[in-house]
Amino acid sequence: MTLWQLVIKESRYQRLSFCLGILAVIVAVGVLVAVLTILRSHDLQTQKILALKEEEMEKEMSIMEDDYRKIMKILGFNLLILPEGQQLSDFYAEGYATKDMPEEYVERLSASNIMTIRHLLPSIEQKIRWPEQRMRTIILIGTRGEVPFTKRDPMEPILVAVPPENIVLGYELWKSLNLKVGDKIKLLGKDFKVSECHPQRGSKDDITAWIDLKQAQELVGKQGKINAILALKCHCLGNEIENVRKDIKNVLPNTQVIELASRVITRAEARDRAKETAEFVLVSEKNYRIKLRNEIEEFAAWFVPLIILGCIVWIGFLAFNNVRERKAEIGILSALGLRSKQILFVFLAKAVLLGIFGALIGCIAGFIVGLASGETVFNFETVRTLFNPFLFLVVMLTAPILAGVASWIPALIAAKQDPADILRNE
Repeated sequence: MTLWQLVIKESRYQRLSFCLGILAVIVAVGVLVAVLTILRSHDLQTQKILALKEEEMEKEMSIMEDDYRKIMKILGFNLLILPEGQQLSDFYAEGYATKDMPEEYVERLSASNIMTIRHLLPSIEQKIRWPEQRMRTIILIGTRGEVPFTKRDPMEPILVAVPPENIVLGYELWKSLNLKVGDKIKLLGKDFKVSECHPQRGSKDDITAWIDLKQAQELVGKQGKINAILALKCHCLGNEIENVRKDIKNVLPNTQVIELASRVITRAEARDRAKETAEFVLVSEKNYRIKLRNEIEEFAAWFVPLIILGCIVWIGFLAFNNVRERKAEIGILSALGLRSKQILFVFLAKAVLLGIFGALIGCIAGFIVGLASGETVFNFETVRTLFNPFLFLVVMLTAPILAGVASWIPALIAAKQDPADILRNE
């Protein structure tokens, strides 16, 4: 009879002890594999959730940017380019520029490579008396609509041009004159059709009339002249107002630039708030997932080692009890010529066998429990992703070794016993 046959017969004879040892290994390995599978499942689900959140964030950012773009469209431009000789004190007192500059200036800007501004709106603005309406004072603004940059892709305009022969009226004008869209009126001897009536804005816009730029130039006798160019400062890193002024000065040396600060701040804060809101949601979700994983790890850090230690002690106890109950058989085997090393091999081989069987069953059971307890959907792709071949190999090698270590002392005791003393006492 070979030693391995003896090991197998010994295991069959001590079925209960052998099965209890396997059960101990199954519990230890199963708990370890289940916890690691749950953590791996958690990480996989975290990746999916964060990827989904990022996709949602991009969509929300796109929606927010569109909403804020509409808000900014209402707020309007945030830069004003004026003639160099314009006294700002006169500008602030009158509410418009009293100096002129060539309309050709806006063409220069649109043909340049300047990247710090967007949207260009040339205009001529002047305070006039409206002779057809009892010489009441109004502000006349002529605009041709936005001038696109020739070296960039076209962008949606902030303001749409007023068509020729049309007029847009501020709240105070159309309200006091009892006008509505479609009515005909005369301004400085020329007929216009009311195309739009603005709501109350609480500013000089309420006494303003907007018409086509060329018609306004003709009415005030300033053909080919403008007194302001409105622009939009690009909200990007390093785009301070001094850099913008320098860029514009390089193209139009005989001008000065005023920043409409309140609109700039509002625009910047609006876009930044959209970005920060989306990023906050993503970071909050990520932090929550990290916190949840840390809680699982903290629990596993003491629970898993405790279970493994308990199972090792249990295997050692079973081996010791087996040695104590089999003294007579050990004595007979020794008397028949079985050496100490061979007896030691029988008990350790038995421990290694239960370690192998227990590890195999424990890996399968723990993986199934981990899948069932995890956050991912049970399917073939999930099984393929969560299965860890390295963990399986480590467990299959480690479990038999630990089972052998747990049985080492009882096996050593069995191997060192004198067969004469054993048989005499029996």
